[in-house]
Amino acid sequence: MTRAELIELIRNDETSGVEFKRDDISATKLASEMVALLNLRGGHILLGVEEDQTVSGLTRDPRKAEEWVMEVARVHIQPATIPYWETVRWDADTIVGIVSLSEDAPDKPYKVKKGSAWVTKVRVGTTTRDATREEEARLYQQSGRIEYGLKPVQGAEATILDHRRLEDYFKRVLGWKPFGDPESEEWRTQLVNLDLAVRRHQRTAPTVNGVLLFGSNPKRFVPQSGIRAICYTGEEPDYATRADEDLRGPLAPLLDRGGGALLEPGLVDQAWDFVRRNTAPAARMEGLRRADRWEYPKSVIREVVTNALVHRDYSIVGTDISLTIYSNRLEVTSPGRLPNTVTPEGMRSGMRYARNQTLVNVMRDYGYVDARGMGVRIKIIPGMREHNGTEPDLIEDDYRFTVRLWK
Repeated sequence: MTRAELIELIRNDETSGVEFKRDDISATKLASEMVALLNLRGGHILLGVEEDQTVSGLTRDPRKAEEWVMEVARVHIQPATIPYWETVRWDADTIVGIVSLSEDAPDKPYKVKKGSAWVTKVRVGTTTRDATREEEARLYQQSGRIEYGLKPVQGAEATILDHRRLEDYFKRVLGWKPFGDPESEEWRTQLVNLDLAVRRHQRTAPTVNGVLLFGSNPKRFVPQSGIRAICYTGEEPDYATRADEDLRGPLAPLLDRGGGALLEPGLVDQAWDFVRRNTAPAARMEGLRRADRWEYPKSVIREVVTNALVHRDYSIVGTDISLTIYSNRLEVTSPGRLPNTVTPEGMRSGMRYARNQTLVNVMRDYGYVDARGMGVRIKIIPGMREHNGTEPDLIEDDYRFTVRLWK
């Protein structure tokens, strides 16, 4: 880091990724700040900078300060980490120590030693605090160490899953022989084998994934399972809306026995229907036939919505996926950050990832998910280029991920 870059960091004050500290803070306090940054998106701790942006400098020898920082990271943090250390000379008599934590820390949640216990810390704005149980679970999920969708739904029985959709999936999609009574042991065993249910205390409870895919009323048991669909008349959110709907239901559609007619749509089909009803097709002639050209291609909309549904962070409660149509663009926003080390640039290059593998597997069986797992690169980007020559925007922030398509 150059002195000019340090000046810019200090001028911008403390942020979610920058913390000012004296170097005489306790080892536990330093470890807490390091852990909180690792559990967010990395960042910098400037040792020798006061909260009022005054530069006081290191009070100990820079080499001793480096040894101390590395010892804190090894002894007071679990799992142990190795931060990047450097110093920048502020003036002839003043040196600032800089502790940099990686944005791609893979072993979340990181914990700080507090007495005989290990405590998870998170960064909220410019403050560091203890993580809630939900925040800690989300960090485990981000690291890929647990899958939220495999959790059993409390107080629910496997009978809340739609028998008709399951039968259609087993017979028509997977080509299995009929199992008969959905209360049978054979039927329940298949649900468990597919991670749609788990055994708990002599009963079979549906998993979150099972409810999302095949639940008769997913919203009742997983309130964050729907899509909030809004169409505005202008280019910005406004009180005046053309349409405002809560799309709800299972991800899996229900087709007739021949597999041709759609009897009940899944969420992906509901989303496309909302877009179709709230955008205007343009007519053109293809030879001697008139053809309608939608403002957004159906294949791209289906891919974007499917990706949002199968990859969103369902551990974030109280908010749905949003599908928003403006006069010049369409946006689909998923709660939660991208998992692990996935980036928008990586997605454009064809990086594969799956936060909810069971959802991906089943929706692939139905043909909604690209078999190669590269829908952004293979379908969304070339689909928009071919449709109107535009590039989709992939936008990530701390709490959500948005795909923006231009009209």
